[in-house]
Amino acid sequence: MIGVIIGCEIAFWALILAGLACRYLLKWKKTGSALLLLTPVVDIVLLAVTVVHLRQGAEATFVHGLSAVYIGVSIAFGHAMIRWADERFAHRFAGGAAPAPKAKYGREHARQERLGWSKHLLAWAIGCLCLAGMIYLVDDGGSTEQLVRVIRLWSVVLGIDFLISFSYTLSPKKEKRQS
Repeated sequence: MIGVIIGCEIAFWALILAGLACRYLLKWKKTGSALLLLTPVVDIVLLAVTVVHLRQGAEATFVHGLSAVYIGVSIAFGHAMIRWADERFAHRFAGGAAPAPKAKYGREHARQERLGWSKHLLAWAIGCLCLAGMIYLVDDGGSTEQLVRVIRLWSVVLGIDFLISFSYTLSPKKEKRQS
């Protein structure tokens, strides 16, 4: 199962690189866009393989839960990851503008942290829905305990991320003064 997750991660980035190469190096804009639009198919394949594996009687493991985490993160952060790669590819190979640096201090940094947390919340919600669906489909509390543990662990991580991200709102990071 871990091989399928790794394969899906490789396929995700391969589609992005192929899409950007077609778009900027080969000037095949439609082909490049089509390849970029295929990235969600990777998530569907991963979800289908995971559910089929569980329905065939496999005991749910942390790795099965990790597939739901991957799907949630891919959906919530995928567009931003593609945009990030697109800006850098366009700058490097097509004379595009240099990507704007992320704010490191002040209110803008705090805003970026809150936005990042809200995407994490979306990823968590999507992932937990996938996990709940897996638990429902398997319909065996004993063999799905690991999936429940993934939900609990991810909820703790989300809470810690909330505390860190919103701490910058209460106390914005200040630039160190040079002497």
